Amino acid sequence: MRVRKITKAVFPVAGLGTRFLPATKSIPKEILTLVDRPLIQYAIDEARAAGIKEFIFVTSRGKSALEDYFDQAPELESELRRKGKTDLLEALKETNMDSGAIAYVRQNRPLGLGHAVWCARRLIGREPFAVLLPDDVIAGERPCLLQMIEAHAETGGCVVAAMEVAPEQTSSYGILDISEDMGRIVRARGLVEKPLPKDAPSTLAVIGRYILTPRVLVNLNRIRQGAGGEIQLTDALAIEAKSKAGVFGMRFQGQRFDCGSKIGFLQATVAFGLSRPDLSDEFGAFLHDLMAMQKAAQ
Repeated sequence: MRVRKITKAVFPVAGLGTRFLPATKSIPKEILTLVDRPLIQYAIDEARAAGIKEFIFVTSRGKSALEDYFDQAPELESELRRKGKTDLLEALKETNMDSGAIAYVRQNRPLGLGHAVWCARRLIGREPFAVLLPDDVIAGERPCLLQMIEAHAETGGCVVAAMEVAPEQTSSYGILDISEDMGRIVRARGLVEKPLPKDAPSTLAVIGRYILTPRVLVNLNRIRQGAGGEIQLTDALAIEAKSKAGVFGMRFQGQRFDCGSKIGFLQATVAFGLSRPDLSDEFGAFLHDLMAMQKAAQ
């Protein structure tokens, strides 16, 4: 089976980030800083490591700071070079993107993830492509998207990143209806968007990484508003699950942090801070002392 190489990725970044107000009144949620890098940088680095060459951002009004982040900063680079701060200069250069590597598309109305992906259709064309939600930061030895691209090469169909959740959490996720469980990879007969626990077909939830075929864009053209009055990507995938190519869930290796929530962002900050050799000793000692003080106060 010959599968086309995936070189394009869509980043839906048009959301208002209301859960992080008032900070997101002037700062796009995607450039909120996790340790010393914005959330979007983690997604970009994951995509690059998986071989992505073209980056498509679906934006909205008020996202100019996000666009500026990936532009060059000649004055700052010159100052760092003059002061001999080569480490900082190299870190800064990692944020630069080649001319033409990034394209920006506006989502003029907040009609959901499916609509955001559909907005990028003319830039995607007839190729399979990736979708990454920057809110989901995944730590692991191998990039999650690379694992998914390998799964796509094996199956030929759409692939979604999946993880087990507690039964009471199914109403917060798209849930896979599994027809065949092959261990790391499952085949889905359908997907259900945010079902109540009693209605959930499984506890295997879809999180913010997708490998999609062009047929999904055709499906998005056909569907109407679904759950929450939005055009749901889950609905388009449910249609595709009935096709010969199918939809597959991949149990990825790694730990996912929901940085679209405050608690998830705090958890990620602790985990990533402790994983850094330059921070772990001092930060770990601080957390140890803090927990000791809390216990003593009880």
